[in-house]
Amino acid sequence: MTRRSAWLVLLAAFALLTGHVAVGSAAAVTSCAEPSGREFVHAAPEDVGVDSGQLAAALDFAAGRNRLNIQVFRHNCLIGEGQGNAQTGHVPWNVWSVTKSVVSVLTGMALDRGLIELDAPIDRYLPPGLGDAAHRGITVRNLLTETSGMRVGVITEGLTGVVLIDPNSAVQALGVPLEHSPGTTFSYSQRTVDLLTFVLERALGEPLQQFAQRELFDPIGIPRGDYYWARDRSGTTYGYAHLFIPPVDLARIGMLVRNNGRWAGKQLVSTAYLDAARTPSPANACYGYLFWLGPGCAETPDFLPAGVYTMAGFGGQNVFVLPELDLMVVWTGAYGNVSRYGASGIIQNTTELPHEFFRRLLPALGEPDPGPYVEPPLTTDPGEFIDSALLLAVFGIGPAAYPGCNVLSCLGAPLAPPFADAPPGCAVLACVGTDPRTPGIR
Repeated sequence: MTRRSAWLVLLAAFALLTGHVAVGSAAAVTSCAEPSGREFVHAAPEDVGVDSGQLAAALDFAAGRNRLNIQVFRHNCLIGEGQGNAQTGHVPWNVWSVTKSVVSVLTGMALDRGLIELDAPIDRYLPPGLGDAAHRGITVRNLLTETSGMRVGVITEGLTGVVLIDPNSAVQALGVPLEHSPGTTFSYSQRTVDLLTFVLERALGEPLQQFAQRELFDPIGIPRGDYYWARDRSGTTYGYAHLFIPPVDLARIGMLVRNNGRWAGKQLVSTAYLDAARTPSPANACYGYLFWLGPGCAETPDFLPAGVYTMAGFGGQNVFVLPELDLMVVWTGAYGNVSRYGASGIIQNTTELPHEFFRRLLPALGEPDPGPYVEPPLTTDPGEFIDSALLLAVFGIGPAAYPGCNVLSCLGAPLAPPFADAPPGCAVLACVGTDPRTPGIR
């Protein structure tokens, strides 16, 4: 063997061991392995076909728009980070409705293990006598696709979880009137996903967070001490929101989904399930199994490639995956979009910020600039997010109340005091502080 061929063999061995594949030269990186430790594998932007100057401009723009943490990956390699990542990367942050997508992944894991059936009515998993026949006839798939048929008031449904007074969010869901036949109509309900986590726990035969830690978080390198996932006062994990998780760990979950359920050579959730989760449901071309799908949906700009999908949460918590470009962007923050309509426009036209970010980022990959964001007129009525009947139901009042369940007691079961589940320093948005019981803060 010549010196040159020996050097090439050593170079190839190094590429295999590190997850890098060299093409044409030792510096050309086309893919990176999942992290084996706490740090992602980095690559220079140019090594994965990205212009570093344009990438830096996009990151600077996002940092100036309340993006507290930004991570850009291409071919599984971390190629760009926000200015504040060193300070925010390990702070557990409420990712709000991104939690729904995590629940979807866990549902897929339960399905893969034969522990749940998607077309089974939840009657199979609910305790006897809980809920009427119509609610018990809702299927697991209906819950996954937000087609339960339940009446919706997004803000009032979620408000009692924010202030942590819910006695039992799943029982409360079973009291919400059905306005549509299950499976026929998409309606974005918070209670629907809380009911799903309740069903999951009974199908699994163990607490959801225990299953999640063993089957999902441990295998991808997320320690139990990193995050806080809120429970209601009956001990059921919230499904609609309130997973407080550091951005560096959120990126691991996004990478698992981006890699079709495979991590370090092991299939943690089947590709078949994730393919179904990333396929639009008949009721909504923008929605699969608790994932937003396609350009022009949720906060996804309309010029992104057709295969884009998003994990999306209130205030701009996002994991954007663009399979056609093998690109993933993970960011957290507090809004940051601008609107000529003031506060109402900021709430409605949340696409402005991602539009302006991606129109700066995609030219770094050789894609054309689609032009500036054109803001549509206001069409959203804030009142459609509020339903006083759903709020009063928590106090045992009105047609949406479940008999025998209110803030004082629920079906005779003991309730924890409000906020009893929250560790010190964890409230609404993030976990901060020095108390050793606070997740991730040391």
